[in-house]
Amino acid sequence: MGVGGLATLFFSEDQIERLRSFPDVGREELIRFFTLRRADLEFVDNRGRGRGPEARMGLALQLCTLPWLGFIPDDLRGAPRAVVIRLANQLALHPGVLDFYGRRPQTRSDHLRLVAGYLGWRQPRAAGAPMKELEQFLLDRAMEHDAPSLLFALAREYLIAAKVIRPGLFALMDMVGTARAAASELTSQKVGPLLTVRMRGDLDGLLEPVPELRGMTRLTWLTTPAVEATAPAVLASVRKLEFLRGIDAHVLDLSMLPVERRRFLATVGRRSTTRGLMRREERRYPILLTLMAQSAVDQLDEVVALFDRAVSGREGRAKARTEAALAERARRGEARQVLMELILPVLADPSVPDERVGGMLRESIGMQRLREISAEGWRPLPRDHGRLSALAASYSYLRQFTPEVLAAVDFTGGPGTADLMDALAILRDLNRSGGRKVPADAPSSFVPPRYADYLTAARRDGDETAFRHYWELCVILALRDGLRSGDVFVPGSRRYADPGTYLFTLEQWRPRRDDFCALVGKPPGAAAAIERAKEELHQALTDLEAALADAAPGDVGTVRLDEEGRLVIPPLSAEDVPAEAKTLRGELANMLPFVPISALLIELDGRTGFLDAFTHAGGHKTSRPADLKRNLLAVLLAGGTNLGLTRMAEACGVSYDVLAWTSEWYLREDALREASNRIVNHHHGLDLSRVFGGGTMSSSDGQRFPVRGKTLTGAHMSIHGGLVLSSYTHVSDQWSPYGTMVIMPTAREAHYTLDEFLGTEYYSRAIADLRGQGRDVPDELLSHISPGRSDNINLFGTIDVDIDAELARLDGGWRPLRPTQLNDLGLSFLLSP
Repeated sequence: MGVGGLATLFFSEDQIERLRSFPDVGREELIRFFTLRRADLEFVDNRGRGRGPEARMGLALQLCTLPWLGFIPDDLRGAPRAVVIRLANQLALHPGVLDFYGRRPQTRSDHLRLVAGYLGWRQPRAAGAPMKELEQFLLDRAMEHDAPSLLFALAREYLIAAKVIRPGLFALMDMVGTARAAASELTSQKVGPLLTVRMRGDLDGLLEPVPELRGMTRLTWLTTPAVEATAPAVLASVRKLEFLRGIDAHVLDLSMLPVERRRFLATVGRRSTTRGLMRREERRYPILLTLMAQSAVDQLDEVVALFDRAVSGREGRAKARTEAALAERARRGEARQVLMELILPVLADPSVPDERVGGMLRESIGMQRLREISAEGWRPLPRDHGRLSALAASYSYLRQFTPEVLAAVDFTGGPGTADLMDALAILRDLNRSGGRKVPADAPSSFVPPRYADYLTAARRDGDETAFRHYWELCVILALRDGLRSGDVFVPGSRRYADPGTYLFTLEQWRPRRDDFCALVGKPPGAAAAIERAKEELHQALTDLEAALADAAPGDVGTVRLDEEGRLVIPPLSAEDVPAEAKTLRGELANMLPFVPISALLIELDGRTGFLDAFTHAGGHKTSRPADLKRNLLAVLLAGGTNLGLTRMAEACGVSYDVLAWTSEWYLREDALREASNRIVNHHHGLDLSRVFGGGTMSSSDGQRFPVRGKTLTGAHMSIHGGLVLSSYTHVSDQWSPYGTMVIMPTAREAHYTLDEFLGTEYYSRAIADLRGQGRDVPDELLSHISPGRSDNINLFGTIDVDIDAELARLDGGWRPLRPTQLNDLGLSFLLSP
């Protein structure tokens, strides 16, 4: 394959052309790279004098461009207009003289040689030391990252840092391709000692259909995650863990490979079909090896997570039954209270003789009613209101999987969990031997006080079965709670690892302590830190006393003491939004253009390039098909609107198979995060964003969504009418969400990325338009206006993803604003006099 053919595998023709040309220049780059120092001016004057103004202009352009790009584009006349004007002003030249530069190619070459010598840059000679160093650098990076576009970008950064002129585009692409091939070969060499005959057989067996699995391959079986936390699901997950341990996947040492390399190979293994892996022949073994090693860790985490969810699910049911029983008890208690209202007056009346009390009550209340209430019985509630007793009804269900989980997972306790670990060992022995009676000396200090009465009563009554049930349930609940708090951990797990491994050891901390304490402004000694804390507390109390002394007696809006001497902290008042801000927001909203959501995403990509963050997970599929952006947008819309791929295929005309393939190979968590970061960074750079905040503060919240089917991240919540999950988001003070995750519905979230983009971008243009008409729009008013605006986005109808057509509709990259209706809205008072 020729060089040109190889390069087209990495970049499209449009991308290659952009890589050869000048990019857009930002304000900071313009100042940093295109400001000529006195020495630079002397160099340009000395080397360019006598050859005309165009020579000085061209020489200066090369002088500033080389440190910026690391190479000199072929067409210097394609330099950004702002660059040419800035250099022309510094050289006292007309910008148009650049058009006459470089008519003789030798002039450009000579000037590049002069510039390289002046700046200390080296030529990229094929057999030279810089290229050898670059080859090793690319090999090291290719072991960490397989994406060729990323390797190309890293190579450019390396060359600029090393002051080596970038070689030809295709030559550099050849080096990237060579590095990727060498990394694949080196990977095979490094894992070679692990690929014994037995291991190869085990790995090949993963690709063969298994009758016990209804013809499914073990690879498909292992890589299919659980979707619900039921007893059969927990048992199936334990069986997977046992299988992986049977082929020694849990003891595979792949530390010879970089973490990123292992993650990349495992991702390829998960997303590849069985036939695709078979076609890879020898290259499939490193992929399957890393996949099995990672699966052993992931499967262990899944077993523990399912154990947690299954136990919690039954505890939740017990809680619901207890609450229902309490409600029924309250209803019956109301009937008893009414009865007492009739009995007590008679008993308290001294004029009623004792011998007549019984007769009077039986006559007034009635024997039938007395018998009914007496027959119901009324026993005092235990301290937990009966929740553990209700959970005991699920004992048989929990026994379906808890013995297998306890046998398969090596739960380890931290400080303060010795009794729990001893109890866990006793329970394992009982499960192994089939014993029923809990030893008399079995520890129970971990049992919460609200459950202790159950164990005491069972021992007192000699009911060994009840004691076993209650004690075992307390062990399981304490184990679950310990996993959540970190007091109990699982060796070999990623999610439930020992929290102590995230901390410095004493040997690691001592040399770092002084620098860290100096950085955070804290004393390194404990005694000094306590004294400072006392001083800060004293100062805070002094400030509080001053605030209380200044509070007026009738002022309910300040921190104060009430009549009984209790501290009263009033709630924060809502933001006082001026009427002018509300009116201005309405006018600005009316100026925003109406836009379909697909067109908005196309426009967003035109400004941020966020779709370029979605790269092929396999690395080898590095070309960007012409329809890829269209397919990516369709897949993103299918997920973002809950339309689904099947209905999206009907709505946009792209086949389901194409959308499913695009989703499988391009939509990954890391790619979505990178795309989101590009949008957030773009939003941060907008002028209007700085009015809302500096981007250094954030708020975290969540939103709950109803879901159907089976999911591990959802939970049934009666207040929300069924199964829901929660999406948790961090939003900066510039109204941009910069981090989102789907979690259990104990957190909250709100995600309005598209709203923020449309609002802030076009609000900025609308504000500029109003100010251009002579309107006074102060920043103080704008700080009260949220940029979120979804009313102008069309989420319905046929979804037409025509990128070229949408971009062609933009006037200078923007949609036209709608005309203002100032007088109609009665806003003429905002006009400047």
